[in-house]
Amino acid sequence: MQWLEYRFQARALSREIYIALIGVAFAAGGVWVGWKLNARKAPGPFQPNTAAVASLGLTRQEVKVLERLAAGQSNKEIARTLGVSPNTVKTHAANLFSKLEVSRRTQAVRKARDLHLLP
Repeated sequence: MQWLEYRFQARALSREIYIALIGVAFAAGGVWVGWKLNARKAPGPFQPNTAAVASLGLTRQEVKVLERLAAGQSNKEIARTLGVSPNTVKTHAANLFSKLEVSRRTQAVRKARDLHLLP
């Protein structure tokens, strides 16, 4: 008896079943294509823009100070980390600000990130 009911439903609903299967196949295919098109490769290690460093005329010590500024360290902390005096850090920071044409630490960090000097 169940076999007859199944056979009746398969004939009566065959069009709807086929349409649903085709819809599911297209949806799955669309998801797969979207996933493949939007798949991003994992970024490699950060490579600073050496051309920008050279064109701005940044020294290695200024780049180190810039990295510490981006980490949110104070002048005293930067001085302790780099083994220089706080006045030297202030001088490097002032040179950075003039070379990057900014007036604040946050602006310097933002511009350095825009120029790919910092990760």
